[in-house]
This record gives sequence, structure tokens and C-alpha cells, in this order.
Amino acid sequence: MKKAIINCTIHTGEKVIDDSVILIENGIIQSLQKEVPENCEQVNLQGYNIAAGFIDIHINGGEKFYFTQYPTEETIHDIYESSLQYGTTAVLPCLITSSHENILEGIEAIKNYRAKYNNGVLGMHLEGPFINPIKRGAHLAKYVRTPTNAELEEIIRYGKGVIKLITIAPECFTDEQVEMLLESDIVVSAGHSNATYKQAQYYFDKGIQLITHLFNAMTQFGHREPGLVGATFANENVFAPIILDGAHCDYAAARIAYKLKKDKLVLISDALFLSKKVNEFKWGDFNAHLQDGFYRNEEGNLAGATISMADAVRNAVIHLDASVNEAIKMATCRPAAAIKMDNTIGKIKAGFPATFVKFSNDLSVIESMVM
Repeated sequence: MKKAIINCTIHTGEKVIDDSVILIENGIIQSLQKEVPENCEQVNLQGYNIAAGFIDIHINGGEKFYFTQYPTEETIHDIYESSLQYGTTAVLPCLITSSHENILEGIEAIKNYRAKYNNGVLGMHLEGPFINPIKRGAHLAKYVRTPTNAELEEIIRYGKGVIKLITIAPECFTDEQVEMLLESDIVVSAGHSNATYKQAQYYFDKGIQLITHLFNAMTQFGHREPGLVGATFANENVFAPIILDGAHCDYAAARIAYKLKKDKLVLISDALFLSKKVNEFKWGDFNAHLQDGFYRNEEGNLAGATISMADAVRNAVIHLDASVNEAIKMATCRPAAAIKMDNTIGKIKAGFPATFVKFSNDLSVIESMVM
């Protein structure tokens, strides 16, 4: 039976509409129209707002499991189900710098999971292992490596249709290797990189149009060497995801970024775990403990975020002075555009999935709706 969502303010990703209903059939949006058709189940939102569900293109774990440690279908399901609690209906589970075998296990797990479930697991974000050791952050040094054509070719071949996004330090690649990735269907992001401003602009000109987490694990802006941060600010085509938790970057820096990047600023969680239910964590030499609301390693350095996409949206309104509609776009249509999926997800539009976030005007209520 067709369903009609009524009595709501609709944030389509392109405009805000107050006088329409959303018609749905078989989990797909059919149309936005003025009247409710006959023989249609009505879903009354009682004046709440609705938008496409949040999209998290960088999340490491759910409430229980960490994907790099346990690259299994159980972990993927934990990430997806945990994210649903916070308005997020589409995710890219992130597998960080690790062994070649672990990467292949992660790809296989995503492949098998998606064959069983038709939900919001879009694929995988592979963060590393081809990063600059100088900017490795919490990634384990023993797994950081220089790319070879053979390993890249196998990852591209085996990960076809599964790896949607890969983080690399492009300065550690040959031009041939960068082009190999750009010619695949994998979106390439510059991160964990020691690139200079000039190098960054070179790779942006070659076709990299995304960075991984603005300000973190990259060359900073300086008045004599503007670095990867400066190159990102200078290039209007480059999307800039940001971890908006007040720890990974100061809110003042985030406000500057918002003024400069405008509609290219994207929200991510980069959550190590959601809901802060995991207090202590260890994976080989990687360790983290929950301290004052943040994950830190034994040296006291940040080891992972704890925010959800709902937290990030609220923080964008509170700390960036963004409108609610702008903050919603930072978590929906803009991440979709960053991974080149804006023709299929991230908007309330005919042909798009009927996966939504329902929210109050003050964002005190944020709930997923999967129809």
C-alpha cells in the first residue's frame, strides 16, 4: 500500500516546503504533492520537520564493535543499527590502516552484508594504509606503507562496488597510481597527508575533490606555507568534512571554515564508538579510553570521536550559527555530493529512498524514519 507523510515541514535538500505530502511506495519516494491520494496509509508527523536521513561517510564503530578490529557482518550491523538511533540512515563503515588481509576481509564482509540486507550501508571507507607516516595520527606505524601498483590493483579489483571512498596521502603516490584510483569508481580523499600547498593544489587539479577531516592529520595553514588546510580553503571545488566536537578542532576554527567553505563543508562523526558505552578499547598497539567525553590514548592524545551525526548537526547550529536547514544539508545532500551519490541519496525527491530524519524545530528531537 502507498503511504503518505502528512502534516510536516519538508526539507528536500533544495528547498523547504510547508504545504505538501510525501508519497511513498515500496520504500521509494514517488512524489511530493498537495493532496493525499485515496487508498493511502497516512503517516501524520504532527508538525515536525522531515529531511532525508543523515549520511555518515566516516564512522569507525557502533555501540559495541570496531570495524578495523572485527571486519565482520556483525560489526557492520552494529554500526548501522547504532547510527539509526541518531537520525543516520546511510553509513560508510571505515576501515583504517591495517594489513592487506584485513582490508580484504573488510571488503568481503561489506559485500556479503549488502547481499543480505538492502539498507543504508552504502559500502566502505578505506582510510589508509597508504598515508604519510608523519601525519599518521592514531594509525599504527607498522601498517603504514607505500603503495605498489600490484596492491592498488588488487584493492580496486576486489573492492569494486564496495569501496566507495579511499583516504590517501597523494604525495606518497606516483602520478600513475593517483590516476589509477581516480579512474576507478572510488572517490579519492586527501588525508593523513604532509602535502604542501603547491602539492595539494596539484592533486586537486588532477581530480581529487575531497579531504578526509579538515584540520586533522594534515599540514596546517601558515603564513609562509598555507599547507593542505590553506589549499582546501582556496579551492572552491573541494569538499571539507569536519569533526564538529570541539576537541578535534576548536569551534572558532570551525566557524572560519564554514565562512570559507560554505556549501562544501560536510559533517562527519568519525566516531570510534557511538553512545559512549565502550570505556576502554585495545586493538594491538592501538588503545583508547574514555576521558572527559573523548577517546584518548595512553599518551593523552585524541584517539577517536564520540559524537553522532545528530550531535554534529546540533553543534553546527549552536557553534557555527548555521540555520537548521543549513545544518541538515551538511549532514544529507552535501555528504552525498562529496561521495558523488547526490543523484541517488540525500534528498527528498522522486526516485530517492524513503529513509528520513524527523526533527523538532530546536533539534531536541531527532529520529530516524525508514519506510
